[in-house]
Amino acid sequence: MTERAAEKRVNRTKRLIRDTLTELIEEKGFEGVTVRDLTERAKINRGTFYLHYRDKYDLLEQSEDEIIKGIVQLVHEISPIEAVAYTSQNEPFPIIQKLFEHFQENANFMKVILGPKGDPAFQVKLRELITETFLNKMAEEINSEEMQVPVEFLTTYVSAAHVGVIQHWLETGMEKSPREMTLILAKMTLLGPGHVAGLKK
Repeated sequence: MTERAAEKRVNRTKRLIRDTLTELIEEKGFEGVTVRDLTERAKINRGTFYLHYRDKYDLLEQSEDEIIKGIVQLVHEISPIEAVAYTSQNEPFPIIQKLFEHFQENANFMKVILGPKGDPAFQVKLRELITETFLNKMAEEINSEEMQVPVEFLTTYVSAAHVGVIQHWLETGMEKSPREMTLILAKMTLLGPGHVAGLKK
């Protein structure tokens, strides 16, 4: 077996295990899931499971880290000023659209892990990542003297709102496309709730 073929086989196995974890969390919550449940449902032996993971907690952590890694690879390219320019032309900012496509590709896992039976710590990780990214980009591109509200309140508002929008999109079956969601999120973030609600003067 070639190295590439072996890598594909490993990735397929790990995806199978993660998908099985997703199903079981939805059924009984993470704490109720056992390694035996995972191996029986996925139809793999315990040796295969332990070849990739120490235990179910390691599986959860690696699965969450995979999602976060995909986000991190994209968000460093985000520019608030460019996002404003795209939004003003009613065009989706490409990086944000790629983020929604990433969420869509991992929708089942993200929906469950952000849900009531999932891992509350993952939502915290997501909010912290958004906050850190937003703060860094603001420091690079925005004049703090022109801000009308304290930065810590703005970043808290933005991170909580973004996670909430992502959750709602996943929970309602992703009826809007990644392109549509990019425009919706950008307009709410950059123009403000009052403006998009039609409350402008």
